[in-house]
Amino acid sequence: MSETATPKPTETKKEEKDARNSSIGQALLIPSLAVLSGLIIGAIVIAVSGANVFTAYGALFTGSFGSPTELIEGLRIFFATGDNASLVKAIYPFTESLVTATPYIFAGLSVALGFRCGLFNIGAEGQFFIGALCSAFVGYSIKGLPAYIHLPLALLGGAAGGAFWGMIPGYLKARFGAHEVVNTIMMNWIAFRLSDWLLNGPMKASGFRPVTANVLPTAELPRFFADPLRFNWGFVLALIMAYAVYWLLFKTTIGFEIRSVGANPDASKYAGMNIIKNFVLVMALAGGLAGLAGSSQVLGVDHWVGQGFSAGYGFDAIALALLGKSHPFGVVLAALLFGFLRSGATDMQSMAGIPIDIISIIQGLVIIFIAAPDIIRWLYRIRSLKVENTVLTRGWGK
Repeated sequence: MSETATPKPTETKKEEKDARNSSIGQALLIPSLAVLSGLIIGAIVIAVSGANVFTAYGALFTGSFGSPTELIEGLRIFFATGDNASLVKAIYPFTESLVTATPYIFAGLSVALGFRCGLFNIGAEGQFFIGALCSAFVGYSIKGLPAYIHLPLALLGGAAGGAFWGMIPGYLKARFGAHEVVNTIMMNWIAFRLSDWLLNGPMKASGFRPVTANVLPTAELPRFFADPLRFNWGFVLALIMAYAVYWLLFKTTIGFEIRSVGANPDASKYAGMNIIKNFVLVMALAGGLAGLAGSSQVLGVDHWVGQGFSAGYGFDAIALALLGKSHPFGVVLAALLFGFLRSGATDMQSMAGIPIDIISIIQGLVIIFIAAPDIIRWLYRIRSLKVENTVLTRGWGK
């Protein structure tokens, strides 16, 4: 009489590890090929325009990461003489890329969190503005506080402002069924016009320019290096928030409810989950993250707010969430990619004479390939992959 063999615990763990690694590899494959395809087609566009592709992409790489030769020379001079001027010049491009990526991380997390609950938060740009204005107001108006109180208060002000701005369309969605896409778009325009009025009125500093006063030194995010390097603790805070969002989504009961509502709201309601609470909570948290994006830019980089100070971080965040598959760690990687592209684009334009719009073309192509992964599968002849996709459960007619 034969007996069924029981798998050993070590074999089971190995199989689980292999399956997990395979899943991660599959999840990274399409985005990686999408980026590669965008760069290839971007190279074709550059070549058609009559420019040298290698010169253009060389300038893009140097502007994003810095020159390896200059870095080695800077290190040599620093250890030989103690003079760090050459070293600072060598690492400046890389640190600027991280500075550019910082608000992208916050904003991308904002949109990705909404996606996880089946909500399309197009209002991250408006929430970014409101968060920046609130942080700036706390930063310049409250005097006499030590930095360990003033800085957290300014960050909290930005997060609270963005959370309030995001909570409004969340409540309208939950209470009246008003579509969050329409509401967040309208809230964006209200935020833009409100900021115009504030910067030309109550919050305007003395002078002709529509800008706020500089935040006090006690409210500034500390920088890791002296000027001209602007790399600051905002980047570390962004990574901490990425892990916090991951922990919330995948390690807590609240996160399980958020993902369940996003996957199937009817089944979640039948199981006793509060749909209204989840809608309001997620939109408030998403708004708070977008508000922190504005706070990091104001408190860590600019130290003031002016008209049109955003580089479209809130709108680019939609692409980041899609590229990162709405996973916090995927969003971080996508934000770093966009940060390096945006930072290197300036050098590509000045050194190689390539219009900065080429970077927008590459980003647009990457987004198209991510949104239509079957194109990538057809191009590279790969089989359909079983990976978790972003589910937007509510349509325009509901």
